[in-house]
Amino acid sequence: MYLSELRLWNFRKYGNDSFDLEHPHLRVPFAKKINVLVGENDSGKTAIVDAIKLVLKTNALEYIHITDDDFYNGSKHLRIEMTLAEVSDDEATLFQDWDPDKRTIRLILDVTRENGRISPYEVCIGEADDGTGLDPKQKEALKITYLKPLRDAENELTARKNSRISQILLGHELFKQSSDAEHPFIGYFKNANESVEKWFNDAEGENSNKSQIKDVIDKFLQEFVNVDANSSFELAEPNIRNILEKISLKVRDAKNLGLGTLNRLYMAAELLHLNRKGNDLKLCVIEELEAHIHPQAQMKVMKGLSSESHEQFVLTTHSPNITSKLRMEDENNNLIICKGNKVFPMGDAYTMLDKKDYKYLDHFLDVTKSSLFFAKGVILVEGWAEEILIPVLAEKLGIDLTTHEVSIINVGSTAYLHFARVFMRQNEPNMDVKCAVVTDMDVQPDDDWNFNSTFENDKRAKINDEIGQHGNVKVFLAPHWTLEWCLFMSPSIKNILMEAVSEVHTGTEGFKRDENGNFNEESFRDKLSDNLKKRSLDKVAIASILAQKIQENDNFSIDDSDEYIRYLLDAIRFAANKYGGN
Repeated sequence: MYLSELRLWNFRKYGNDSFDLEHPHLRVPFAKKINVLVGENDSGKTAIVDAIKLVLKTNALEYIHITDDDFYNGSKHLRIEMTLAEVSDDEATLFQDWDPDKRTIRLILDVTRENGRISPYEVCIGEADDGTGLDPKQKEALKITYLKPLRDAENELTARKNSRISQILLGHELFKQSSDAEHPFIGYFKNANESVEKWFNDAEGENSNKSQIKDVIDKFLQEFVNVDANSSFELAEPNIRNILEKISLKVRDAKNLGLGTLNRLYMAAELLHLNRKGNDLKLCVIEELEAHIHPQAQMKVMKGLSSESHEQFVLTTHSPNITSKLRMEDENNNLIICKGNKVFPMGDAYTMLDKKDYKYLDHFLDVTKSSLFFAKGVILVEGWAEEILIPVLAEKLGIDLTTHEVSIINVGSTAYLHFARVFMRQNEPNMDVKCAVVTDMDVQPDDDWNFNSTFENDKRAKINDEIGQHGNVKVFLAPHWTLEWCLFMSPSIKNILMEAVSEVHTGTEGFKRDENGNFNEESFRDKLSDNLKKRSLDKVAIASILAQKIQENDNFSIDDSDEYIRYLLDAIRFAANKYGGN
């Protein structure tokens, strides 16, 4: 069985004035294997995790309970429901109140408060709206493995009273107390205690161990208590809990380990719970997986989690390294974007992504491109030139893309649809993320430098048909041919562009200045066109120099009437939510 869905009413930020059991304020679908929750701070990721913990509880010794802060906006009634799906016959033996036709279990936590006091509550199970209370065995079988966001791995793995490593081991089948036989560890410990006691009682020699330590203590003890008092040295009372609290967990032969390695060791120990025998729910929730782990290690951990076959994971993260390693093509995985008071799963039942898109994203969704899942606005571009130039133009517009949390995603080709469909939903609501698609027209001029309007209109119609009608996704198409051609035709940028091209292609006739230091625009146009057709123009180098010149030119100003760069300006405004035509 696995957690297939979570439903919330008036829990934390998820709520409103109505309370209808048929319409939860939030519905979160989960996949069978790996579920990654992403979103900015205060987007609701922790609320989702805490709701899971409140119903299922954790294997750790922590007190989890409803507080006043859990009620939405002063409401008096909150509710959490969960569905466990694909319940096997063996698993069902522990749960009488289950749906054998759907093979599901429904869990309910319904809590009210009156006059500032929270009424007594319990987690219930059943298909009825109230259900029946869980018994102790059911509660134990449903406990999850939970790793908190700020993990003090070194402290948790070191021998001490109530250490986390002792709790983990104590919950394992190998350390369950048996009335039939004494656990071998108790025998080991008794032998160790006897050896310790023998050493302190060694009376051989003039300055024996006994005379130097035990006899001195006993002399004072008998004076302080009574003449029959006698001290005894031992490691600890020989019971399983005491013994396990004396155990530390380390990496063999490793010294001075950093937080990253210790954190991974701690995670590995916690995951021991997932290998418990029996019919328990095998669910692990990890908040901020990336804590204290460097980027390459994050990706190794994700690969390790993906290799597990029967366990379910719910992860929260702010790291594009982690999302870049999630195989979205696998229907057992799920990426869930938290925005505002909604969640947006990336499964094919929710987005306009199709199978080929998921395959493409699995291959090409690197760390840089994964930042689109965390952005408030996205600009998809075809290549490096646009990626280099757009931030400078935005700065001249007075729009700081970083402040507006806008990511420029270089798709490296015209394959923008694979990424744009991430923001297209099959049903409302749409994601509150503006996605601007910046692309070339790619219709070449004829020999007289005229552009075939029929070809351009057909190209424009084709692209718009591919995108469809989605208010948060919009195409910004170059008015003619390519970015570089439009920059050359732009009254605002033409002169700076010619300087940049001349500096990069210093030996190319047609790009050189005449004896008076001027460019021949006609010759420049012919050569530029020729190089664009032959793909022999160093676009990246030119864009780098052009961007630098624009940035350093205090007299450069944006001219909104410039039809050749207006598509770039509109794309910036749209993604930053500063666009009047949205």
